[in-house]
Amino acid sequence: MQSVIRGKNEVIQLALVGLFARGHLLIEDVPGVGKTTLAHSLARSFNSTFHRLQFTSDMLPSDVVGISVFSQPTQRFEFRPGPIFANIVLADEINRTTPKTQSALLEAMNEYQVTVDNHTYPLPQPFLVMATQNPIEHHGTYPLPESQMDRFLMRLRVGYPNRESEKEILRNFADSEPLAKIKPVMNAAEVLEVQQAVRRITVDEELMNYTLAIVERTRQHEYLSLGVSPRGSMSLYRAAQALALLEGRSYCIPDDFKRLALPVFAHRCVVSSRYLSTMKKSDQSEAILREILESTPVPL
Repeated sequence: MQSVIRGKNEVIQLALVGLFARGHLLIEDVPGVGKTTLAHSLARSFNSTFHRLQFTSDMLPSDVVGISVFSQPTQRFEFRPGPIFANIVLADEINRTTPKTQSALLEAMNEYQVTVDNHTYPLPQPFLVMATQNPIEHHGTYPLPESQMDRFLMRLRVGYPNRESEKEILRNFADSEPLAKIKPVMNAAEVLEVQQAVRRITVDEELMNYTLAIVERTRQHEYLSLGVSPRGSMSLYRAAQALALLEGRSYCIPDDFKRLALPVFAHRCVVSSRYLSTMKKSDQSEAILREILESTPVPL
């Protein structure tokens, strides 16, 4: 993935944390910085099925999960699976579709299954949704509700590359297709094995107390109308385990939790209208979380 996404090793590592922690990723950034390329490169890095959904205002839930069609030869309804049936699903510009269609993803993201006409169909494993959205474009968009934001393990920002990385992009990729160079290094079964190994990473009780101290302060903060949910604290726990495994450890350390707290918690917090600032609301929640992290004692 680093051969395609230049100068963004931190973002790549966090994307792998999401995959191995069995979480979903929301990639929020301006156009053209590599959000879609990040999803494509992750899908190509292991032998998996990949579907891309370009969300639009006229998209229906059946366009996502599938539909039952009557078959003349068999005289019965047959289910035609939608693009959600893949190991990695790229939900491109997810905030451009209506809340009704957005809600079609909720069951899939939380329970790894979809229900159509009273029949439940399991999704292929491993299963990962990578959704993108543009934070500065508001025309024709529908903000994601808090219930859906809470189902994303992390919110990532790719950001602009530095000058040297962008020069390398121009030199090497201007006249070629970089994604074609990526060869799979894992298969789906191996990813599932890693996901099981993540669950065996040791987490000390002091680190759990540290996590809960941060979570409780978000719920009590005067400038936050909505703090971190229990799902959020579980997400940080799993993400820290995955990060420890990626770094070759069988145990978590305080830095794992402190490093991941912003990408895991920031999109789950809702800033109160009393908090007057010129910053975007997403930046406001991050600023408040940074204050909480700096003032919460870290276990030794």
